[in-house]
Amino acid sequence: MMTKTKCMRGFTLIEIMVVVAVIALLGAMIGPTLFNKVQQAEEARVASDLRAIESALKFYRLDNYRYPTQSQGLEALMRSPDGNSSNWNGPYLDSMPMDPWGQEYVYAYPSTHERDFDIYTLGADQQEGGDGADTDWGNWNIQ
Repeated sequence: MMTKTKCMRGFTLIEIMVVVAVIALLGAMIGPTLFNKVQQAEEARVASDLRAIESALKFYRLDNYRYPTQSQGLEALMRSPDGNSSNWNGPYLDSMPMDPWGQEYVYAYPSTHERDFDIYTLGADQQEGGDGADTDWGNWNIQ
């Protein structure tokens, strides 16, 4: 007759399933909160970038008595648009920030939102409109 002399070691299938279920439950509770924090960080970065560009544009206007034209764009904040302007005291920005989705901010002059100019990003989807990460953020709707 054979006797069991070896100790049984390891986890049963039930124990493993319980651990997996607990991890899945924690992931389901923490995941949306973590995603929301990432989205809040992206929104804060956009707001900071827009304020910095807006400030640089205002300094540009103080020196040049006008904002850059639509064709000059935001590039005029880093290089003199005509190459020899005596009023240009830039660069007003060292480099142009990219939005959190790797795209350039859009400059529109004159504004379509009852401001002097518009600076905006189309969000993650790069299309007008949208919610969440796809929201269009501009200097007219930042807080």
